Amino acid sequence: MGYSVAWKILADHLVEGEMIPGEEIGIRIDSTLTQDATGTMAYLQFEALDVPKVLTKRSVSYIDHNTLQTGFENADDHAYLQSVAAKHGIYFSRPGNGICHQVQLERFDVPGQTLLGSDSHTPTAGGLGALAIGAGGLDVAAAMAGQPFYLPMPHICLIKLTGALGPWVSAKDVILEVLRILGVKGGVGKIIEYGGEGVSSLSVTDRATITNMGAELGATTSIFPSDDITRSFMESQDRAGDWRELLPDAVAHYDEVIEIDLSALEPMVAKPHSPDNIAKVSELVGTKVDQVAIGSCTNSSLRDLMIVAGALKGKTVHPSVSLVISPGSRQVFEMIARNGALADMISSGARILESACGPCIGMGQSPRTNAVSIRTFNRNFEGRSGTKSARVYLTGPEVAVAAAITGEITDPRTLGDPIGFVAPEKYIIDDRLIIPPLSDSDSVEVIRGPNIKPLPRNTAMPEIIAGRILLKLGDNITTDDIMPAGSKVLPLRSNIPAISEFVFAAKDADFAKRAREFGGGLIVGGENYGQGSSREHAALAPMYLGIKAVIAKSFARIHRQNLINFGILPLRFADPTDYDFINQPDEVQIIGAADALRKGDSEFTMSNEASGRSIRLTTDLSDREREMILAGGRLNYIKSRV
Repeated sequence: MGYSVAWKILADHLVEGEMIPGEEIGIRIDSTLTQDATGTMAYLQFEALDVPKVLTKRSVSYIDHNTLQTGFENADDHAYLQSVAAKHGIYFSRPGNGICHQVQLERFDVPGQTLLGSDSHTPTAGGLGALAIGAGGLDVAAAMAGQPFYLPMPHICLIKLTGALGPWVSAKDVILEVLRILGVKGGVGKIIEYGGEGVSSLSVTDRATITNMGAELGATTSIFPSDDITRSFMESQDRAGDWRELLPDAVAHYDEVIEIDLSALEPMVAKPHSPDNIAKVSELVGTKVDQVAIGSCTNSSLRDLMIVAGALKGKTVHPSVSLVISPGSRQVFEMIARNGALADMISSGARILESACGPCIGMGQSPRTNAVSIRTFNRNFEGRSGTKSARVYLTGPEVAVAAAITGEITDPRTLGDPIGFVAPEKYIIDDRLIIPPLSDSDSVEVIRGPNIKPLPRNTAMPEIIAGRILLKLGDNITTDDIMPAGSKVLPLRSNIPAISEFVFAAKDADFAKRAREFGGGLIVGGENYGQGSSREHAALAPMYLGIKAVIAKSFARIHRQNLINFGILPLRFADPTDYDFINQPDEVQIIGAADALRKGDSEFTMSNEASGRSIRLTTDLSDREREMILAGGRLNYIKSRV
C-alpha cells in the first residue's frame, strides 16, 4: 500500500510519536497565522515565553475581524498587533488588505508545508495542498516559539470525486453534500483528503471553499493534492517558485472512502441553525428572503464575485432584499473594480462592504427581527448573525444572488445560461499593505492601549475538584454559545476580566455572576461540546471565572485542546446515561483528581452530594497533557521546562 498526501506531509514533519491513529504525535510547524480577534492574546502569550524572534519559516498577523471601530479598543489592539509584529519578526497584513485565509491562499500558502492558525478555518490552505490546522492562540504562540504542535494521529478519509459540476452548481454544494453525509461530528479525529478524477475539474479557489468548511465537519483538516491546477494558480500569483507537485501514491491507503459524483449534485442549502441541516434548494423554492450576504473566507474569491456580478448585470436587487457583498481581499476588490464587475454590483443596488469578515462574525449587518438571511458563509448558529430570531441559510454564491434578484429562495438553474468565468493568467500583485519583518527591531516599542490587560494565569490542579454544577447544557454547544462574537464582545478580546462577563451570556445571562458567587465550579455538556470556532477565549474566560473541569459526552477537537491549554480538565461520562443523573446546581466532588493524573489513571469517580450517587468519569489525556493540566496549563508547563 502507498501513502496519501496527508500522510506524506505528516511523516515529513513528524518530530515525536508514532503515526498510529489515535496516538499522540508532534509535528514541526512551518508557518503560522493569526487574526485580530485571537491575535492579541496569542502574542501576549508569545511574549510571555520570552522568545525574541519567531522561529517559524513565516508568521503572519492579519487584521480582518475587528475592523468595525465604534470605540478605541479595536484600534488600540491593531496598534499593538502591528508593533508586536515589528518587534518579533512577523509579517503584518494591514486593515483593508483582506480576510486572512483569502490573502494567505493568494500570497503565502505553500504546498507540502504545515500551517497552524488561530482560526478554525485555517484548513482553507488545504485547497493549495498545504496541511493547515486551526488551533487555539496558545498553541500558535508555542509554534512561533519553536515548539511542536501535538495532536492525536488522525484517521485519513478519502472523498473520491468523479464527474464534473453542472451549470449553476459550485464548490459550496460539494462541501454541503459532504456535511449531509458526515454531519458536524463526522470529521472528528479525521483528515479529509480529496482525490479522484473529479479533482481536476475544480480550481484552487473551488478547492479552498471545500477545505474551508471542513471545519464544520469537526475534521482536523482537509486537503487536496498539489497538481497542475495548483501550479497554474501559483504562476498567476507570481509564486511559481513555491509550487511543488504532491500527489497520493497510485494505491494509497485510506481508513475510509466516500464517493461523490459531482455531476449528480444540484444546488444545496444548509437550513437554520446548523451547517449540516442540509436540503436541496429545489425543496425550499419560494421561501421569502429579507437579506443576502455574499463574502466570508468561504466564498469571496474573484471567481465567486464574478459569478455574482454577471448575474446582477442589468438587474436590480429585489425591493424586499438587502444585498451586501464583501470582497475577500484587496486583490479581489481591485480586480473587480478594474474589470467593471464592481460597477455592475453597485448599479444593481448591492451594498459593498470592506474586505473583511464583517457579518460572518456578527460585525455589522445584523438582519431584522425574524428575518430570513441567505449567506455564503460557513456557520449559521443561532444568534451568530447578531439577531437571535433570524433564520440563516448557508448557500453558494449562485443561490445567494438568485435570491437577491427574485426576493425568495430560487433554484439558480432557472436564471438561464450559466455565468462563465475564466481565471486570469495574472492576478494583480500588490503587497504594499503587507509589512514585512524589520531587519533591526531592537528599537521598536510595543504599544499597549488601556484595553490590553495582563495575561491571566491558572494555578496548579488541586488535589480535590469540588464545587457546584454551574450550568448543564445539551449537544453541539458551540464556542459561540460559550463566548459570543459580535461588535459588542469582540473588542474585549485582550481584556479577559471584561470579556468574562459574557461567558454563556446567550444561554444563561447570570452565569458569570453565579460563577463568581460560588468561586467557580464545573460545567456539564452533551455530545460535541465546543464545536465551531477556535476561539480560546471560550476556555480562557471560563478559567478566569474559576472553572476547573468540564464533563461532557464528547468534545470537539480544538476546544478540548484549549481546555487543556488553560488547565481545565476535560472529562467524559464513562456511561453516557449518567448525564441524566447530574443537574444544575448539584454539589459534586472529584477526590484525588491531581493524584489520579499523576498516576496516569484514566478513570475518576465523582460524587454527587445532592443525590448521593457516584458517577464514573473517564479521560483520554496523553502523558504530556496530564502534566500540562497538573501545571495549570500549557504556558506554565512550557515555562517550567524552558
